[in-house]
Amino acid sequence: MDGILSHHTNTAEGATRWGAVVSLSLGVFGLVTAEFLPASLLTPIAADLGVSIGAAGQSVTTTSVVAAFAGPAVVVGSGRLDRRTVLLVLTALLVISSLMAGFADSLPLLLAARVLLGIALGGFWAMSLALAMRLVPPRLMPRAMAIVMSGVSIATVCAAPLGAWIGATLGWRYAFLLAGLVGIVAFLVQVLTMPSLPPVGATGIAGITRVLKRPAVRLALGTILLVVTGHFAAFTYVRPFLEQVPRFGVDVITAILLAFGIGGFFGNLLGGVLAERSTRLAIGFAAGGVAATTLLLAFGGAMPAVAAAAVTLWGLAFGVLPVSVQAFLSRSAGDEAEGAGAAMLTAFQVAISSGAILGGVLVDAEGPSQVFLFSTVAALAGALLIATTGRRSVPA
Repeated sequence: MDGILSHHTNTAEGATRWGAVVSLSLGVFGLVTAEFLPASLLTPIAADLGVSIGAAGQSVTTTSVVAAFAGPAVVVGSGRLDRRTVLLVLTALLVISSLMAGFADSLPLLLAARVLLGIALGGFWAMSLALAMRLVPPRLMPRAMAIVMSGVSIATVCAAPLGAWIGATLGWRYAFLLAGLVGIVAFLVQVLTMPSLPPVGATGIAGITRVLKRPAVRLALGTILLVVTGHFAAFTYVRPFLEQVPRFGVDVITAILLAFGIGGFFGNLLGGVLAERSTRLAIGFAAGGVAATTLLLAFGGAMPAVAAAAVTLWGLAFGVLPVSVQAFLSRSAGDEAEGAGAAMLTAFQVAISSGAILGGVLVDAEGPSQVFLFSTVAALAGALLIATTGRRSVPA
């Protein structure tokens, strides 16, 4: 991420710059949508490609593993390039990846497409907020960040239910082709609105290493690894669970995934309110909520009403986490915000990939209910970590 201290390069507020901010939001929306589409499409993907559900779930793992390394690598490696050029290349990778996935006739080709998506996701995510800080004056940054993050919120609501619906009506391939169309729109808007942004400095490996020495940062990253690993171990395989345990049809699953997304949207808002009081409290609430709802699904998920309510509340609880962790890190890292942001991106992606791998092993060996018990234990460990560690030295 570059240019955080370069507000002098900003021009006055104008339509072109706000259009560029909106183009970042479109890019984030397309990337997050493409990243999480497989969670609602694993069953038809596995059947069509002739592989197990656990193997198909590694399409999530692949993207996350690549993104974990690609985020810092793109930021550090592209330091001398115009950021507009880098942004357009990353968005083009989203389009190419989505088209490849839509036409994939084997698991290796699908995984190759997801590698490209991981590069785009990691690089775009690591740069987007820093770019927004160069597009508007400092006093307007909260508004710009809210616009960029709205892409994540909308994707959270839309990706899973829209993917499930398109998969059921047109076929799973069309869901990926639609993601490619979103990428094309984002690319065109970026071409038209994004100004030239010459490099003005970059975060190096040394900066990321320095920030990792801070106890508060390590505490936040440890909590992320536990809670997000547990969450995605279960969420990656939520469709097979809903099909096999409460035995819902596709229409009901689509509605439940929509409820999960809506819960996540309101969880983002709740996270902001809780984090204003205490970021530690907000993170603990999120982790405890994930633990409680996945435990309820593990033991009561066979009852349709319990399953539907628990999935909705699960979305609400997890939605609190990204906002509260980001607030915790911003207070703890301060002058090393870029390094902390890159470290957080990597932690999230490592946790997503770890969860998908572990979940795949469990779902193939023991069935989907056991995955939710693992999620409960991991999230509860994260809640205990943030609640009990370093209160005096890490007051945030």
